[in-house]
Amino acid sequence: MDTFFPGRWISGATLIMGPAVMCAGYLLRHLSTVTALTPQQQAWAEAQPFAAYGQLLAYASEPALLTLSYGVFALGALLLFPAFVALAQRIGGGLATWGAALLVAGLFARLYFAGVDQAAFQLTEVIGLEQATNAVMKEYVDISYGPWRVPVWASAGQYAGSLLLAIAAWRSGTFGTARAVMLLLAGGTWMGVLKGASIPDVLVTGLLAVALIPLGAQVLRDRLPVPAGRPKILSW
Repeated sequence: MDTFFPGRWISGATLIMGPAVMCAGYLLRHLSTVTALTPQQQAWAEAQPFAAYGQLLAYASEPALLTLSYGVFALGALLLFPAFVALAQRIGGGLATWGAALLVAGLFARLYFAGVDQAAFQLTEVIGLEQATNAVMKEYVDISYGPWRVPVWASAGQYAGSLLLAIAAWRSGTFGTARAVMLLLAGGTWMGVLKGASIPDVLVTGLLAVALIPLGAQVLRDRLPVPAGRPKILSW
């Protein structure tokens, strides 16, 4: 019987689906921007001080494609919430608990940013691309940081949390050195409003999938290896 949230089935499913969907989201965000913008528009967007200019232009060109990519990305963040909780439960100990808590705070920040992204995209349809871009960029700092700067402070949890969880996973024997480094690298991806995705973002999130998916499969089979020095726990 599952005695702790999120339980064996949700844990296993999200450990597999979370990083895979997030990786797909990064890939779609990169490809959608490349597809929506001409080479001249891409050069113009790269010359701007913020990626938001290019993302709004891309949405105006291919709204359905941009909506798909941003939606998949948000879904990946949502699925990673129980996945990181499950990983911390598997590892055990205060370091893992703090790491997962900080990572989850970072995921909450991503969902806040996703809401701002959607509002900015919809604004282009109401008042047009030029006026929407001017309005968004005029208030970019305030809408990015959020009320009382809570979202931007929460976003810092991703970086600290991935470090703590990677160390805890390595120390417990849950992950070897390679998989712990994969988890750590995935915590270095960008955070914020209307950001573009790059190939390195896709690759490091793919490494997160390599680290987490085998553990998810073990959870679903209920054949979890026991880290050295820890008694076997059957509550998974």
